[in-house]
Amino acid sequence: MRTTLELTPENHTALRELAARRGEKGYSRIVNEAIDRYVHAAAQERRAQSIAALEASRGIISEEEGEQLQANIRKWRESWRS
Repeated sequence: MRTTLELTPENHTALRELAARRGEKGYSRIVNEAIDRYVHAAAQERRAQSIAALEASRGIISEEEGEQLQANIRKWRESWRS
């Protein structure tokens, strides 16, 4: 998919030089790789924050309430798969 990006002159030059060293005509592949890495890192950070929040909430509800919550989550996930 095509899109327009506003790059600083320094980034534009760096991308062109990197593409040339890699033997590529343009720098689209490099930009896509950078975005992939950024999105992956952001997802990992969100996951780590979610896990930390869950760990911090340990003991707030009873074991019985937790089991019921897990059952409800399983049902919800199954409904999304079908």
